[in-house]
Amino acid sequence: MQPLQDRYGRRLTGLRVSVTQKCNLSCPHCHREGQPPARTEMTPGEIGKIVSVASSLGVRKVKITGGEPLLREDICDIVEAMRPHVAEISLTTNGILLDRYASDLRRAGLDRINISIHSLSGESMMRIVGRDCVDEVKSGIAAAREAGLDPIKLNMVVLRGINHEEIPEMIEFASKSGAILELIELATDRSGCNADYFKRHHYPLGELESRLASEASSVTYNELHRRARYRLSSNGGEAVVELVRSMHNTVFCSNCTRLRLTSDGMLKGCLYENDGHLDVLKAVRSGASPEEISGLFLSCVLTRKPYWM
Repeated sequence: MQPLQDRYGRRLTGLRVSVTQKCNLSCPHCHREGQPPARTEMTPGEIGKIVSVASSLGVRKVKITGGEPLLREDICDIVEAMRPHVAEISLTTNGILLDRYASDLRRAGLDRINISIHSLSGESMMRIVGRDCVDEVKSGIAAAREAGLDPIKLNMVVLRGINHEEIPEMIEFASKSGAILELIELATDRSGCNADYFKRHHYPLGELESRLASEASSVTYNELHRRARYRLSSNGGEAVVELVRSMHNTVFCSNCTRLRLTSDGMLKGCLYENDGHLDVLKAVRSGASPEEISGLFLSCVLTRKPYWM
């Protein structure tokens, strides 16, 4: 089968798979993978079948997302169902349940992990996620390191007036934890979704990025979104920091190499685009052949275009 490539020459090598909309936190900035409320969730077997077809079309990496993926009691079965088909499986989590699952996830075939930790202050975490869970998340980070998940990335959504002054402290914490810090700029779409929250808490990261570039001992770039990775000195050690600045960023969109699969089995080409979704799960449950499912992937790719052009 031919590799997936859209009309803009972007080769699709990744698939972001949401496995649930359920979550044990309440974060106002959460984009919920651009998915409206749904009752249906894919089974591990259904996910495995869809990923196997994606693999035949050139997808090599899968990111498991939610909601909170670790609320799925069969999350290790999901990883095992994907494992034969792709070169890398990663997972993003809020970390609260990670100390319970880290070792089992590694044995199931998980390679690496992203852990959301927006503050080291219990009070600030309460404001951001609705719960003081700093100690639980730290335990999850330690469990991930002990389990051999590597690299560990720590995701921090930077919010003006809440946690933006904590960036230096978080860089140091990530360095001591042996993790990469991913600083995420709060974003909104063209319609201005969550406009009030965005207006109050958007903190531009452009000035910080310029400073990191001048201070870094080296700068490399990810294939996905061509995001820069800065290596910095930190208290005698080394810190690694990435910045995610998606909004009005044509470079970010022109280097997007992944599709998205919602927890109810809808295939979509972009987080913010809500048209052109294709119901892959319905096809699987109706007994569609791999060739027919491949056709849905190809149709999705044909409608795909950079959101910020």
